[in-house]
Amino acid sequence: MLQTGQKLKTQFKLKVVRNGQEAEVAFKDLLTRPTIVSVYMKNNTGSCDKQNDSLAAHAAEFDQRGYNLVALSRDTCGSHLKYAVKKGIAYTLASDPEDLFAKAADAIVEKSMYGKTYEGPARAAFVLAKDGTVLAVSEKVDTKDHATQLHALLDGLK
Repeated sequence: MLQTGQKLKTQFKLKVVRNGQEAEVAFKDLLTRPTIVSVYMKNNTGSCDKQNDSLAAHAAEFDQRGYNLVALSRDTCGSHLKYAVKKGIAYTLASDPEDLFAKAADAIVEKSMYGKTYEGPARAAFVLAKDGTVLAVSEKVDTKDHATQLHALLDGLK
């Protein structure tokens, strides 16, 4: 996993949902100011819903602190559009079925479910500078209180 000071390759493209609209963008174009990228697994699942509920409740605070907020999963933009409405999400939701962000962040990990192992993106959060430099990483997301965890991470940057 990339660590503080390392630079993420940002040339890959993702489909995103912003302001109720779907678009395809180069990841680097999401970095218009320092950006928090929160990786989660799937819309409409218990832990992921808690993670996004925490972000949605505090999204305005991150904006006031000068940070873009992007939540990223393998879900389609169609799923993200419905999810954003259901959850009142005003930040960017990114669709990454090919794990392009996780590969760029060197954050593909081995997982296990029902006795089977597979590889997938780590549930992690990254704070990135406008040029893709990693400012901070939370390698393990506290799904219940993710926003507080992120605020503490940002406070540590000062």
